[in-house]
Order: sequence, then C-alpha cells, then structure tokens
Amino acid sequence: MSTAAFPASPGPSPVFVTTAYGGPEHQKLSHREIPAPRPGEIGIEVRAAGVNPADAKRREGLFGTSGPLPLAMGLEASGVVTAVGEGVEGFAPGDAVLGSPARGLGAFAAHTVLRAADTVPKPETLPFAEAATLPVAGTTAYDLLHQLPLAKGAAVLVLGAGGGVGRMVLQLAEVRGLRALGIASEAKRALIEETGAAFVPSGKAAGPAVRALVPEGAAALIDLVGGEPLRDLAPLVADPSGVVSAADASTAEELGGAGRANSGGALAHVTELAAAGRVDPHVLLTFPLDRAAEAMAELEHGHHGGKLVITP
Repeated sequence: MSTAAFPASPGPSPVFVTTAYGGPEHQKLSHREIPAPRPGEIGIEVRAAGVNPADAKRREGLFGTSGPLPLAMGLEASGVVTAVGEGVEGFAPGDAVLGSPARGLGAFAAHTVLRAADTVPKPETLPFAEAATLPVAGTTAYDLLHQLPLAKGAAVLVLGAGGGVGRMVLQLAEVRGLRALGIASEAKRALIEETGAAFVPSGKAAGPAVRALVPEGAAALIDLVGGEPLRDLAPLVADPSGVVSAADASTAEELGGAGRANSGGALAHVTELAAAGRVDPHVLLTFPLDRAAEAMAELEHGHHGGKLVITP
C-alpha cells in the first residue's frame, strides 16, 4: 500500500474516498487540500458528479489495485473552473464545464481537477446535474452506437436497455433514425417505450420476440450485459461484426464483434444533443456529498432506469 494521498485530519475541502479496495465499508468522507491543476488540466469547483457502476467496480479493485489509497471516488463531474494549468487554452476561471477527473482525483468532492482534453463547455441550457452524467454514460452510449456504419432505419438490439447507458443508446438511436429494440426486464418497459424503442423482455423470451420483430436479422447488437445473454442474442444479428459490447469485449470479439472503440468528440456531440433536449440523461435521484455512501448503496442495490447524481 502506498502513502496516503490525503491528510488524516480534516482540511479545507471534502472528498469521498475508499480507504481500501473492497466493499462499501471502506468508504468515508475525508478532506484534502484543494488540488491544483498541472499542465493540461483544469481545476473546478464541483457542482455535480455522476454515479456509475464503474465506481463500485473501481472501489472493489476490478480495474486494478495499484492506485494510491485513500482513493478518491467518482469518474465524471460538472462544475465551474477555478484555475487552469499551463498550456490549457479555451477555458478560463468562471467557465461552466463538464469532464473526467485527472490522475485519480475523483469527482465526489467539493473541488477536483479535470483533464482539459476530456473537458467541454457546459451549455447554459443544460443543468449541472444532467451535465455530470455525460462524460461516462453519455460517451459510452455514443461510442457504442457510432462505431458502426448503420443506415437509417436499421434495426438495433440493445441488451441491458433499462440502465442509464442503455436508455441513452436508445435515445441516440432515435436521433439517428434507427429502429431500436430495447431488451430488459418487464419493470423497465415504460422507460424503454417512452424513448420510442420497442420493448423486448429479457430472458428466454427475448430470442423469439426479436425473431418475430426482425425476421431478417438485426443490423447491430449493443451489449451492456455480457456473458450468456450476449451469446444467446448474437446469432440474431445478420453480420457478426455488428456485435459491440461495453460489458464483455472478449466474448464479443469471440463472436466476431468488438468491444467499445472511443470515437473522437463524443462528449461534445452528446452534450450538444442533451442541451438541445434531444436526449435526456434521466436523473432520478440526487444526494449531497455527505450522503455519498447512500448514493453508492442505491447504485449497488437499486433497480432503476436512470442516473444518480451527487451534488456537493
């Protein structure tokens, strides 16, 4: 274990951390000096931070355990610029922005630092809470859908459509003029149908339902679940190269498809669409920073179809 990144005694700026890799019992609200941006970085006062399944996976060590502890949590934020690092152009103190935290500094904090290359201006029409959900979920959805050359009207299956990323994929498919089929539990039917997509129940009934709706085969399968559900539905895609997974890249590749490929400008594009009201991140619940543990518990045990946000 490396030397602690934050002082043990309370300092001027709160931050939510995990003190060890593992379960939620290691999470706590701590304090640190306000981090200063290095070259290519932007310091912000955080106004909102999105909560994602990846936050729990990162805490559990599924992305590796070599990072210094305590580890600041949170992977996406919106806020107001307080300082800019050397070489940063296009941003100035007072600007409203959204992006991803730099060098493990976390988004569940009163202040953090963003990577300038992964930051975009926040439009005035886009609330901070909605903006904070776009750097992870929004760009994931955009990348998955836009890495395939899909013609207007093409049928796209979305496995795991009831979650925050899946619902965003459905909305982006509507924007592109695609025919989306959202596969999820019956409890998510209304959330899926209100995007304009067709609902397909998950489980054993999914295959026959898709075959009935798209007898010629789908043009693509966007997977957010992986494993056996991905294997079961992949044959319903006319061309295996149309299988794309953010949850199980190795299985997708085995089946002839691919994992997620980052597309240039995804955050700017999805932010523009959200500001115009063409996609809605669907923020369900917001929590103050001192209740971040509750937000994580809701993420890990809830069965909702929208986004959770922490608002320092």
